[in-house]
Amino acid sequence: MTLFTPTASWITEEHRMFAEMSGRFYDDELVPNIDSWNANGVVDRGFWNKAGEAGMMGGTIAEEYGGVGGGMGFDAVAMYEQAARGDSGWGFGIQSIVMHYINGYGSEEQKQKWLPKLVSGEMVGAIAMTEPGTGSDLQAVRTTAEKDGNSYKINGSKIFITNGQSADLVIVVAKTDKTLGAKGVSLIAMETEGTEGFRRGKNLKKLGMKGNDTAELFFEDVKVPMTNLIGAEEGQGFYQLMKQLPWERLTIGLMALGAIDFAIAETVKYTQERKAFGQRVMDFQNTRFKLAECKTKAELLRSFVNDCIGRLEQGQLDATTASMVKYWGSEVQNEIMHECLQLFGGYGFMMEYPIARLYADARVQMIYGGTNEVMKELIARSIDV
Repeated sequence: MTLFTPTASWITEEHRMFAEMSGRFYDDELVPNIDSWNANGVVDRGFWNKAGEAGMMGGTIAEEYGGVGGGMGFDAVAMYEQAARGDSGWGFGIQSIVMHYINGYGSEEQKQKWLPKLVSGEMVGAIAMTEPGTGSDLQAVRTTAEKDGNSYKINGSKIFITNGQSADLVIVVAKTDKTLGAKGVSLIAMETEGTEGFRRGKNLKKLGMKGNDTAELFFEDVKVPMTNLIGAEEGQGFYQLMKQLPWERLTIGLMALGAIDFAIAETVKYTQERKAFGQRVMDFQNTRFKLAECKTKAELLRSFVNDCIGRLEQGQLDATTASMVKYWGSEVQNEIMHECLQLFGGYGFMMEYPIARLYADARVQMIYGGTNEVMKELIARSIDV
């Protein structure tokens, strides 16, 4: 299993070495803990520290902030290798997004303060976008951040926040001017430790991705220094979100590809070992044809994902293409999980087999990061011009 295609121009020997290193780290430190994380509903905090020590989270961050100064391809490799081991619990995808908001729009003081701790795993990041009743409509957020002396006073609530229980640093999407619509949205960073008025709800029970802690967050007159505003001035939040959403949507396609590769490998192994009617399940033509279909879809997605990474590295990944890779990747992921689980028969419905977990984990991929219906609308706008 590999993320790379033979002809992808963005890949270097450093990326290949990082993939090997990442794989060994995950095999040693992640794979043995997947079941316990799913049972507990959260990834052990110690794993974040180990990931930091191993250099898993600093590939794209400059050396002066604790990273190694590579391109976005290093984060892509880390995410793929995680998913290719059947895990969706560790919230590095969100950690990466948080780091890129700060790296892209933060002040020098903010970068010096937060990036080294995010790279090392000392801090876990979250981004608080979604609210009850708003879903994919980011312009409709109701959380407010009003000026109060040298601080912002934040009021509101967020839901479905990945890393919500673990987060030490939350980027809050809030209205700094309720009269300006999208132009009144700002991003404000908030450290959670000792912050009065900030409260986490219970760890939400989900259909899948159970190892990934997800929470409601509540803000009641939470005071945050005005210096925590991300960007030079208020009202830039929606623009910042739109500029970073292509990366978020590509990560969904990336994780889909990794999970697909893992599911196909597990299904091939099972059908080679399992016998029915006196022969291997793999020997039935239906099995072979279904797996041929899955493998072909996986390779088509791999080519598309690699093309998108290459575009991203060159600063050319546009919103339409990012919407396509998110939509297509998550749709194909769910199709393949359906087919693979079917080939396991009754055992596919048993949680002792990873395919059952992968099937459940896949479903939300078509919802978060903007629902696939929203993705289709964004794609359609590029056609109807």
